[in-house]
Amino acid sequence: MANPPLPNPPALHHDDVAAIDRLRDVHARLKRELARVIIGQEETVERLTICLFARGHALLMGVPGLAKTLLVSKLAECVSLKFSRIQFTPDLMPMDITGTDILQETADGRREFQFVPGPVFANIVLADEINRAPPKTQAAMLEAMQEHKVTVVGKTSRLDPPFFVLATQNPVEQEGTYPLPEAQLDRFMFLVELDYPSEAEEVLIARTTTGDTVPMLEHVLTAAEIIDYQHLVRRVPVPDHIYEFAAKLVRKTRPRGETAPAWLKPLVAWGAGPRAVQNLVLGAKSRAALAGSYMVRLEDVEAVAAPVLTHRLITTFAAQAEGVDAKAIVARLVAETVAEQAG
Repeated sequence: MANPPLPNPPALHHDDVAAIDRLRDVHARLKRELARVIIGQEETVERLTICLFARGHALLMGVPGLAKTLLVSKLAECVSLKFSRIQFTPDLMPMDITGTDILQETADGRREFQFVPGPVFANIVLADEINRAPPKTQAAMLEAMQEHKVTVVGKTSRLDPPFFVLATQNPVEQEGTYPLPEAQLDRFMFLVELDYPSEAEEVLIARTTTGDTVPMLEHVLTAAEIIDYQHLVRRVPVPDHIYEFAAKLVRKTRPRGETAPAWLKPLVAWGAGPRAVQNLVLGAKSRAALAGSYMVRLEDVEAVAAPVLTHRLITTFAAQAEGVDAKAIVARLVAETVAEQAG
């Protein structure tokens, strides 16, 4: 007996349809503005904007000199947000990030403690080389990411929305670093890997960035508009078969699960958790809205699968010995799951 047809998700309200059209145009303008300064890296820009409108955080992986800091600062400039850069070092303490109470003299001559906010009190925070700071400092940063608040000397202070953290790691230098444990890596919605530019792009970089002037970018969005669009992204309809596809894909990454393929079990020590399913759906919603689509499609989930899942898989020594990385495993899983869905 054939399965009954899946019910369609509720349609968007007329106002939301018009808002998605505006978001698509804003997204195109944002990419055009960033392209005036950032040469290449179109996929990186795309994934960062998906992450921003999905209210996630991103981990940027790439060697020095690929314009990670410039990209993040210019993104903040285009969207009229307060930008803060924190250089993580082995001697960085939690209070250097969150802020602390300082004894100050008041106008009437009395002395009292006043809270001085740290650099985490911004809308876009670049945590540069986060793996160079000790675990206590990393934990303070990750608490702010998860809770959108900081606690200093028993007092809790909220962080103003939108709050978007971009952390960088250098994949080459690992000596004297504190790699983020898997439980903390899971807090990042996306892993965004940056690669070297093409030869043509590198020539263009040399031509456009060695002059005397730097282009001033136009403001495309305000903080209030970003918050409205973040709410809009959450309202994008998702068909039931997309939810099922996302859950099935994530469950296949778990080597001890019944649905894990036989070829994966010797290659993966630990798979992705339920947060990965949430991030697949949210990332797909954001991508659909930015493209001007009024419903999430299967290709939206496929497009965000690699940045969502790659850093959530822990490969075995056997996989490393065979030269198989998490990215290749995710690509094969996605291809197999799409084929099953089509069948």
